[in-house]
Amino acid sequence: QVQLVESGGGSVQAGGSLRLSCAASGDIASVKDMAWFRQATGKEREAVAYIYPHTVSGDTIYYADSVKGRFTISQDNAKTTLYLQMNSLKSGDTAMYYCAAGIRYGGIWDDAGRYNYWGQGTQVTVSS
Repeated sequence: QVQLVESGGGSVQAGGSLRLSCAASGDIASVKDMAWFRQATGKEREAVAYIYPHTVSGDTIYYADSVKGRFTISQDNAKTTLYLQMNSLKSGDTAMYYCAAGIRYGGIWDDAGRYNYWGQGTQVTVSS
């Protein structure tokens, strides 16, 4: 079992920044990759960013087109904490943000169904 706890959400004005954290505990060695998703009120959950850490060739990272150039996903060396640095925030970024962990290889990075563990979410509200 893997437990995920997000933090760092809050309210910010458009153009501002926030840094989300996701603390992982439990059977961390079983985690193959991690991602951030978000869900706005009345909308489906959507993938934001993905990271697959490599020890030799460097991390594989993907972003949704809507956040490219503004958001940065990273992970500490111990793989116990996942981060999402969010800059130049827009009102459209307002959502509940969730971190997710996958324990199996394969699948599409932005498919929520391929992740096995989820945090409880942290709310991000951007006012214009």
